[in-house]
Amino acid sequence: MSFIDTLNRLDWQTTKAAILAKQASDVERALARPVGQLTLEDFQALISPAAADSLEQMARISHTRTVERFGYTQQMYAPVYLSNVCSNICTYCGFSANNKIPRKILNESEIEQELEAVKALGMDHVLFVTGEANVRVGVPYLKKAFEIARRQFSSISMEVQPLDQDAYEALIDAGLSSVLVYQETYNRASYATYHPKGMKSNFEYRLETPDRLGRAGVKKIGLGALYGLDDWRTDSFMVATHLRYMEQTYWKTRYSLSFPRIRPHEGDFEPVSVMTDRDLVQLVCAYRMLSSEVELSMSTREHASFRDHAHKLGITTLSAGSKTNPGGYAVDPQTLEQFEISDDRSPAEVASMLRQGGYEVVWKDWDATYDGFDSSSSSNVEHRTLNV
Repeated sequence: MSFIDTLNRLDWQTTKAAILAKQASDVERALARPVGQLTLEDFQALISPAAADSLEQMARISHTRTVERFGYTQQMYAPVYLSNVCSNICTYCGFSANNKIPRKILNESEIEQELEAVKALGMDHVLFVTGEANVRVGVPYLKKAFEIARRQFSSISMEVQPLDQDAYEALIDAGLSSVLVYQETYNRASYATYHPKGMKSNFEYRLETPDRLGRAGVKKIGLGALYGLDDWRTDSFMVATHLRYMEQTYWKTRYSLSFPRIRPHEGDFEPVSVMTDRDLVQLVCAYRMLSSEVELSMSTREHASFRDHAHKLGITTLSAGSKTNPGGYAVDPQTLEQFEISDDRSPAEVASMLRQGGYEVVWKDWDATYDGFDSSSSSNVEHRTLNV
């Protein structure tokens, strides 16, 4: 059993129509649900156009539930790009294999320089990011990067190509705490158009990655879509369904969601579905109402003034000072970025903004003691009925 079985029962166009058909009465019913009682049908109402007039009430509920669960805290992180080498053709990505750009893979000395620069920013948690090139930037390379990082950082996350379960288990043994893997879009037809060549063209292998991670026992799994590739409401519902499935199947694992919107890059791709700032706030609030436990992350893709306000409405994690190119902090700042950032403030400046608003800044991932379980235990897997 995997999430593929659940997704195969959902028709894209039928789901899209169901969301658009929601009425004010459906929204009112969803808003009245107690904590932990929101159904996926309620979630459809909260992301529908009918909920637009209830955004202020949604924001109040989302803020309250976030503070009740996480307090007035914001976790900070900065990504470290190890490589822009990629074997996939993705029509929307600056690292796509068909883009004629200089390619770079950081060596051990360069990794150490980048990590020292990020550590100097105040970070105690590192997120490694690469293009998808399993031959050149595979498990042996990642293990070496982890070995270097463990000298300075308390926890390690990664966003790299999907791997087999045994590879994840080996990396967990090497210090891996969490993995981010985004499906990009859950629409099979659109997915095939955007990913014509490379391993990433295998829709089902990518879709089953969170299942492999759950079975491997990683502490935290990040899910999400790239908003702009297809209808954002339908994709966000598929993400919600995926989250609900994961929470009920691998129930001792922690989860996070991100909300990347298409940004300019090397290439000429333009989003086919525009998500406005107001739409994004609506989605953040809907996800918080769906799950009080899920961590919600907002990156420097979003502009500073928007992040200053939106983080109070459900966000638990903010990136800051991000460089989206390999060597961007210290080694080679001029290499091509994967995408442009909008909030270019330093971590210190973002932290100052947060403190002025009464928030405590957390520079590392939540301690292992917070997890309350042994990630290597097979008891992490428990299959339950998915409630809709």
